[in-house]
Amino acid sequence: MDDVRFDFVKCHGSGNDFPLIDARGMALSRSDWAAVARALADRRGPVGGDGLLLLGSGDDAHAFAMTMFNADGSEAETCLNGLRCVARMGFEALGIESAQVRLKTSSAFVERDADLAPGVYTVRETAGPAGLDVREWPLDAGMERIVEARVAPLGSERAFTAVAMPNPHLVAFVDTMDEAELVAIGTACEAAPDWLPNRANVSFVEVRGGDLFVRTFERGVGLTDSCGSAMAASAFAACLTGRLDHDATITVFNKGGLVRAQVGRDAMVSLSGNATWEWRGSVAVDVAAERAGDLIVAAHADDEIAAWARIADAAGR
Repeated sequence: MDDVRFDFVKCHGSGNDFPLIDARGMALSRSDWAAVARALADRRGPVGGDGLLLLGSGDDAHAFAMTMFNADGSEAETCLNGLRCVARMGFEALGIESAQVRLKTSSAFVERDADLAPGVYTVRETAGPAGLDVREWPLDAGMERIVEARVAPLGSERAFTAVAMPNPHLVAFVDTMDEAELVAIGTACEAAPDWLPNRANVSFVEVRGGDLFVRTFERGVGLTDSCGSAMAASAFAACLTGRLDHDATITVFNKGGLVRAQVGRDAMVSLSGNATWEWRGSVAVDVAAERAGDLIVAAHADDEIAAWARIADAAGR
């Protein structure tokens, strides 16, 4: 395949940053898109990101679709920080303010929400129900459900709660954050052992009053400043284990900023957070070589960047 030039928006949700492409009508194969993701998400290249987001066409039940590729080219079941950004592009393209969105294995409802702060474009997304049957991952640890229990094959003494959102998450509540331990456990999962062939996201979570602080080793990415589905899974696990209350508004902090979460007793989880444009541009990708170049930056969204910086600084970034 010859070089392909893509127009895109560089965006972020709660510090989780991505190039976002309107891919409606574009006829690349999944393997080609995976190569594009590796090229564009490469932090050593001209764009960089935690992955690649694609706005796709809808169907009878969905206004549009989202596809998310991790930085390593693997396709994720969902990405809730990314979903808000895709929702914004879909809203602007179609002139709407709410939609049902098709994901890889599920769907989610998104709607424009009141701004978290002046100038911070905000989307509320509702996904779920969160799943607890680890046989669907699959995770072979001799249990159908893992709630506040050791995962014996992992070799850690930590108690985990296993949640599908619908992508797989292992959540451990900790008194203090130990990033070295988190990376070690995440790396063990990233190796795709026989008992966990599709890998998993791993999060350590501190309960801070009625709020949470989350650090995540993200499948296909590594230690990340923010992971939306991990924040949703952590909020769900906190309510499931009685640490926080269902239907309460929970502020979930991470190194990238914050979102506001609500967990229903029906296992549906809502997150309200930013969908911030940073800049727009175009770039050429040599798909076969998985290399990006000839970047043209068309415009910076300075006001949006500044508005998010104020809320992130206030969150203790």
